[in-house]
Amino acid sequence: MAAPFALSLQDLAPIAEGTSTPQAMAETVRLAEAADALGYTRLWYAEHHGMPSIASSVPEILIGSAAAHTQNLRVGSGGVMLLNHAPLRIAEAYRTLEALHPGRIDLGLGRAPGGDGYAMRALRSGGGEEFSNYLAELMAFDDDSFPPEHPFSRVPVSPGGIQLPPKWLLGSSGNSAQAAGQLGFGYAFAAHFSHTPAAPAFAAYREAFQPSEYFPEPRTILCLSVICAPTDEEAEFLGISQAVNWARFVSGEQRQLTSPEKAMEHQLTPQQQQIIEHQSSLWLIGSPERMAETISEKAAACNADEVMITTTIHSYELRRRSYELLAKTLGILPR
Repeated sequence: MAAPFALSLQDLAPIAEGTSTPQAMAETVRLAEAADALGYTRLWYAEHHGMPSIASSVPEILIGSAAAHTQNLRVGSGGVMLLNHAPLRIAEAYRTLEALHPGRIDLGLGRAPGGDGYAMRALRSGGGEEFSNYLAELMAFDDDSFPPEHPFSRVPVSPGGIQLPPKWLLGSSGNSAQAAGQLGFGYAFAAHFSHTPAAPAFAAYREAFQPSEYFPEPRTILCLSVICAPTDEEAEFLGISQAVNWARFVSGEQRQLTSPEKAMEHQLTPQQQQIIEHQSSLWLIGSPERMAETISEKAAACNADEVMITTTIHSYELRRRSYELLAKTLGILPR
């Protein structure tokens, strides 16, 4: 029986230790092709900077590549960290993508920097308080709605004759939920790294929702971190990579994603052990049946329209297998 929600995935383009960046880039295409064949609804790339283990620093390039290698899958950003960019630049990039792949592109927008303070300075990233201004500017460029006296009213967005794709706001605390509803955007909640419950944010979003061209009704996505393998034991073993990598990242040790065998050899500091204990409740790890049940429960608890899965496994092949097991168990139909 098919699940009562759509199923999608997020790809951070991980660079596994022992592989090269070109291999990681090639894997983004393989995963996109697999997701398309398995019947996933959409694939999003998240913008991150200054992280040796992640190659998704420029989502629009990965989006264009994935869209060119797939037929039905929606492809988008999850998200563009808007404060890192001039809004005109984002309007141009995502209009171009929409023109190349009509009806298959999503524009997810977030306010986080996607990197540490050093990366923010290198990117000339704006402060979080500027997000509303950046967003309003992006929308004015797209709608050609700057007042005549505004200097940007003289700047035509190229390419012309096309609108931006559907826009989504990303949130992890609920602060942006009401704004997403008032603007008539979709709303995605980052439960894969946030301990804040999604249900209140989704309720606030739906209460504030105003219909728009792309969203006549509210649309919510619940993002979850999932590792699936044929048995609970194997899934838990594969999850060691994620746990140790996260602990090392949060404690300032930047490095590529290590194998579970090497991760087991790492001597965790007390601080790193506490980091894992704090975050581990958000990592869903287990067999297909167990994961299908858990994912369904979490989706039902907040009435999510869609679940987006992100998976951290050292082996690219086993990561694709994880998505395949979930697709089959949750009942989405192969194309």
